[in-house]
Amino acid sequence: MIDAHCDALWKMWSKRVSFFNREELTVNYHALKNSPIKLQCFAIYIPESIPQKDKFGVALEMVELFYSEIIDKCEEIVQIKNKNDLLALAPDEIGAMLTLEGLDAIGNDMHKLDKLLSLGVRMVGLTWNYKNAVSAGVLDELDTGLSVFGENVVRKLNEEKIWIDLAHISYQGFFDTLKLAKHPIVSHANVYSITGHKRNLDDHQIKALMNQNGWIGLTYVKEFVSDDDKVSIEDFCKHMIYLIDYGAGDSIGIGSDFDGADLYVQELTSPEDFTSLLSRMKELLPINICNKIAYENFIRKFPT
Repeated sequence: MIDAHCDALWKMWSKRVSFFNREELTVNYHALKNSPIKLQCFAIYIPESIPQKDKFGVALEMVELFYSEIIDKCEEIVQIKNKNDLLALAPDEIGAMLTLEGLDAIGNDMHKLDKLLSLGVRMVGLTWNYKNAVSAGVLDELDTGLSVFGENVVRKLNEEKIWIDLAHISYQGFFDTLKLAKHPIVSHANVYSITGHKRNLDDHQIKALMNQNGWIGLTYVKEFVSDDDKVSIEDFCKHMIYLIDYGAGDSIGIGSDFDGADLYVQELTSPEDFTSLLSRMKELLPINICNKIAYENFIRKFPT
């Protein structure tokens, strides 16, 4: 399995805990070792409460945690920078990829983006819910779309062959970016037609992503899956089946958002639970479709 999004780095930074801490972290060393996950993406998320002047420094601190706590201390965990790194993983190894959830940290300074890419970031979310120098966010009342600076950022990411993550961007920004982006991805979102969460994707967005060879990571976060009080693995699978029926079977995977929310699907609350999801998928779908969703789609679309 490949998981395109978790917020373990944010928790490690904010709570000052080790990657080996089972109580504070959902995605931790022990959970990954006992799961079917072959690649875990680790997001740099900078809370809104951090002053703008400090955001880039906080991003660098999370990069340092990624290396010092995860890569350097865990022999079985290998940093992934390109498709060949992923394909070269030994049977007992797990890949870890550094991502960025929102470009608030760079302000309007392209050199700061260059620095983060040089440090290993391979997926860049343009916004986190609210407007920055790149684009309006999904929760902004006024949707100004992608800015001129944002267009330059997208071109830069295209040149560097970096995933461009549209998980938190505004509706207009979404389509503005797709006009330019070579490697679009939505790391964690579900289907709006099933659950009307503002961050979920409607049919127009899904179709546009498919046309741009994009990828969608379905998330376990309860409010994205169902409005019911109790949310089951069956509710989660409805989003998967909808996308397959819509023709998006080659464009979907998983983006759990572990450590980034409080409530998840009841049977999907830890990396170990990917095993339960795989079992249910095999009951519902042909094995070739299961493999596409579990890992093949992501690997095939990897930019480099």
